[in-house]
Amino acid sequence: MISLTKKYTKVAIILHWLIAICIFFMFYLGWFMEALPQEGDKSSSYDLFNLGIYTWELAKEVSPRAFYFNLHKSIGLTIFALIIFRIIWRLNNRPPALLDSMKSWEKRLANIVHYGLYLLMVLIPLSGIIMSIGSKYGIKWFGIEVIGGIDDSGLRKLFYEFHQIFGLLLLSILIFHIIGALKHSIIDKDGTLRRMWFSK
Repeated sequence: MISLTKKYTKVAIILHWLIAICIFFMFYLGWFMEALPQEGDKSSSYDLFNLGIYTWELAKEVSPRAFYFNLHKSIGLTIFALIIFRIIWRLNNRPPALLDSMKSWEKRLANIVHYGLYLLMVLIPLSGIIMSIGSKYGIKWFGIEVIGGIDDSGLRKLFYEFHQIFGLLLLSILIFHIIGALKHSIIDKDGTLRRMWFSK
């Protein structure tokens, strides 16, 4: 059993896994929607990812690309709100110290990875928001208009590049983060992963 002083709070654990699931979903959604053709038959009903699991009903007909891009923006805004809440929570609820069994270089590396993750989790949605403002469509949150677009192609293209680069950096760090967690759990067996889980 891991001491409660060495475990993350339940709120931190829920936010960690919820945001992680959302981020990986957004990567898949991003790759899926980028492969869609510029033009497509409009519809007010979409079988999500063509999996036959869930059909999304809309108030009006839109093209497949418009549907998935708007979904990406809506979920992105939601994740951004969760990340801001998570940062506020972390600032007011100090996380447990890294395990004493970790070497000094491992602790430094872990801190760099964590700060990098937080930075990119802020920069990615911010760049997406600015990119969307630069388009002519702006941002809607599940059909509710949030910010209008200014139709500035230069701004949109610039922050599209930032959005892509930040996304690739985040994916790289996430893979490194997962490998590190598995190494600690399978090889070191020091209980690192259990600190971010619900088990006692």
